[in-house]
Amino acid sequence: MAKPAARIAVIQAAFALGIAAVVLQSADLQVVHGARWAAEARTQRTAHDTLPARRGALYDRNGVPLAITQEFYHVGVAPNEVADPAGTLRLLSRQLGVPLAPLQRDFRTRRYLYFHGPFTATQLEPIRSLKGIHLTGAYQRAYPARDLAAAVVGRLDPGTGTGSSGIARALDSVLTGQPGEAVFLKDRSGRKYESPSRLVREPVAGGDVWLTIDAGLQEIAERGLDDALHALGAEGGDVVFLDPMSGEVLAIASRQHAEGGGGSAGPSFFTTPYQPGSTAKLFTAAALLVHHKVDSTSAVSGHDGLYRMPVRGGRFFVIEDSHKEPGMVTLAQAIEVSSNIAMAQFAQRLTPVEQFETLRGFGFGSPTGIEFPAESRGVLQMPDRWLPDYSRASVAMGYEFSVTPIQLAAAYGAIANDGVLVTPTLVRQIRDASGHLVYQHQPEPVRRAIPPDVAARLRAFLRGAVGKGGTGGQAQLANYELAGKTGTARRFVNGRYASGEYTASFAAIFPADHPQLVVIVKIDKPSIGSYYAASTAAPTTRAMLEQALAARQVAIDRSQLAAPLDSAPVKVADSAEPAPAPPPVVFPWPDAGRDPARADPLPVPDIRGVAVRQAVLTLHRRGFKVSLHGFGTVVRTDPAGGESAAPGTAISVWTD
Repeated sequence: MAKPAARIAVIQAAFALGIAAVVLQSADLQVVHGARWAAEARTQRTAHDTLPARRGALYDRNGVPLAITQEFYHVGVAPNEVADPAGTLRLLSRQLGVPLAPLQRDFRTRRYLYFHGPFTATQLEPIRSLKGIHLTGAYQRAYPARDLAAAVVGRLDPGTGTGSSGIARALDSVLTGQPGEAVFLKDRSGRKYESPSRLVREPVAGGDVWLTIDAGLQEIAERGLDDALHALGAEGGDVVFLDPMSGEVLAIASRQHAEGGGGSAGPSFFTTPYQPGSTAKLFTAAALLVHHKVDSTSAVSGHDGLYRMPVRGGRFFVIEDSHKEPGMVTLAQAIEVSSNIAMAQFAQRLTPVEQFETLRGFGFGSPTGIEFPAESRGVLQMPDRWLPDYSRASVAMGYEFSVTPIQLAAAYGAIANDGVLVTPTLVRQIRDASGHLVYQHQPEPVRRAIPPDVAARLRAFLRGAVGKGGTGGQAQLANYELAGKTGTARRFVNGRYASGEYTASFAAIFPADHPQLVVIVKIDKPSIGSYYAASTAAPTTRAMLEQALAARQVAIDRSQLAAPLDSAPVKVADSAEPAPAPPPVVFPWPDAGRDPARADPLPVPDIRGVAVRQAVLTLHRRGFKVSLHGFGTVVRTDPAGGESAAPGTAISVWTD
């Protein structure tokens, strides 16, 4: 038997070894692997959550919301934390719209209750401060103006929440805020507990964008285009309203009908080029004037409506006008009556390079630079690829090159702006989450396309084109002078010109003096009545401008308009084109010659519940002017329906 001293020594040694093992293990845990185990402990006890940031809003130029982000909540309930179960359950049932009996059963049998909702802050206000109630915030995109300017505003990708089209995509980095991050404590069951003291970073909301679009004018453009396409049996069309001085796009609409009869409002005004036809004759006229190839006395033969232009090999290129012009035709007359024969002959005075450089100077063949994804540059071949016998004449008539509606609007804007081409824009200003201005649009001149005196002569040509004997007479307004040009072009489809299919377009500058608007109206493949622009796109333009003048809130500075014409409304002479079919519905302007003070009062029609376009038409036909407040369906008027007012009185119309 071992001596006591030996046994004690063994025990002490064992204790020493045990203590040494503990010390070594502690050192390993705390010194060697301490950081790793501490991180693992934090991971098990805490959770990191991303706090979403509010996406910036989109407004029209006057602050009308087009796309906004609304906050909503999901609700979680921890039964073990609830202090007053009976009262809390009654409030939950009432505020969340949940039946009380199942709620009580789940409260007794489940460890955590979750209600996805989504619920608004107003719904949750009575329960927000109760113990055991946990709210999770999220955001949802809303479009108060519904589909107004939808192609421009764009939409979000449902999977990623990022912009997938339109301005939502082009300015995604501006509109998207910076998400925050928060740390939560959690128990062994994984339930989270809010810990405000552990908040890491607050989210920063995205910037808010004010577009150049005018909601009232946009409503007029979209409804006017819809009505025209329906009346004309057309396949589609585009409308552009542009401020030629600033380059701001005030309204832009597109409609394209699919084979199955459905319709869409894609951005064809930026993405789908077309051959402009006679609206492009003005640019060949510009080249002739810039290079001094014509003067006021220069004239060519009208060939009585049929011209056999000689080409190589003893052959002829046959050019016809839909009207006969006997005798000699000046350049101004060629624009006025839209003579293909005269323009083809005048174009022979230019070299392909001179004609090409003028078109490029107006911006054709290159993107305008507007803030929109996938903008088309159009098609403009280099002059060395032009056919020597045909191309100069074809280009002068608006063929062999393609433009987008926004390119044509910008080019006509240069004519209105004394020859200076300005970059079009959709963005007027941007403000950060604090409301501070971070961007304000300023006009961006691209280049001087033509001298001011040439621009003035071209505007005079356009006045003639909508005057007596001009092809665009049906676009002329009764009280303010318009300048513009019609264009009717055979459609180029799948590499060839389609038989019997046409694109009708009209390019307008309003007013002719001190222009404020450039308007482009394009109608694809009209099938009811005449297909000529003189009886399709031209009266559609007039209808829209008359509605814009009647709507007092749209972006027209009436103080800068010239005094209304004292003479009677312009009488449209017989067009040189074939007799037109009945035009689309035109909103007649109230009789300018009537003296409201001497006229007998008339009853105001009751237009509540009527779409604003039809309401304006009804009031105008009764002889009243209109002051619009909003767009949509009429909810009230002042004076009210049934009351009396003098003819010419401005009836205030409020909509939903």
